[in-house]
Amino acid sequence: MPNYELVQLKSGQHSIRSRAHGETMHIGSGPRTEAFELHIRQQRLIERAGVNRGSGSPFVIWDVGLGPAGNALAAIEALSGIDAPVEIHSFDISTEVLEFALNHAEALDYVSGWEAPIRTLLDCGTACPIPDVFWRLHRGDFHEEMVKAPAPQAIFHDPYSPARNPEMWSLEVFERMRARCFDGDTSCLLTNYTRSTAVRVTLALAGWHAGIGAPTGDKDQTTIAATSRELLERPLDRAWLSRVRNSTNAAPFRNRAYAPGPISEADFAALQTIIAG
Repeated sequence: MPNYELVQLKSGQHSIRSRAHGETMHIGSGPRTEAFELHIRQQRLIERAGVNRGSGSPFVIWDVGLGPAGNALAAIEALSGIDAPVEIHSFDISTEVLEFALNHAEALDYVSGWEAPIRTLLDCGTACPIPDVFWRLHRGDFHEEMVKAPAPQAIFHDPYSPARNPEMWSLEVFERMRARCFDGDTSCLLTNYTRSTAVRVTLALAGWHAGIGAPTGDKDQTTIAATSRELLERPLDRAWLSRVRNSTNAAPFRNRAYAPGPISEADFAALQTIIAG
């Protein structure tokens, strides 16, 4: 049996389900809508990328978990006509799901019309889908590939869920991503679809300022993180700390095989210092 299948969402749109992971991608509001609500609008992408107009320096986006390219294509559409240089660096261990999406472009309306640049990306590793936007594929292990990309100003963090892919939500990964932001000495926003307490704890301990993210689909909130607290509209606060203290699933992700549990005394003490500061 193939590893992926088309599914129809409640909205009537089609998306892709991974049989291996048992997860449907963009299940709430569909690929295009979710990408816009979660990443494009919340990141203030057009406004922030436009600041680089005339500078010659590209605005750098890390698309972590390329998958079927829903987030990358939404960004490309939104940036059409921006007249400022942008680089999108898409990371994934495999392009199998993108190839599946390409073969079902008619059903996946967000792919329709972008078949040519997707084929170029798959064949050559780079593509220029619209003027001023350079798109590069990093196929392989994220730990190895992230050092090949310039420091990001926006991160779309969209791997499979923490339950299915805990390694990509680990303290080590978030620490390394945060350290890469120092390379460019610039501000960065990271958006993702989960509201998991454990993920928010992990982000905070990794050096990110974490906050409550925008709703999307059936989710009343998601998670956003930034290199500077001032970039967040709703940063996590002392009230959230109380919920962490009482949670049975607040331990940070440290291992490939995550074991849910309450936060340790040492981690909670560190978290208190971070949130209070």
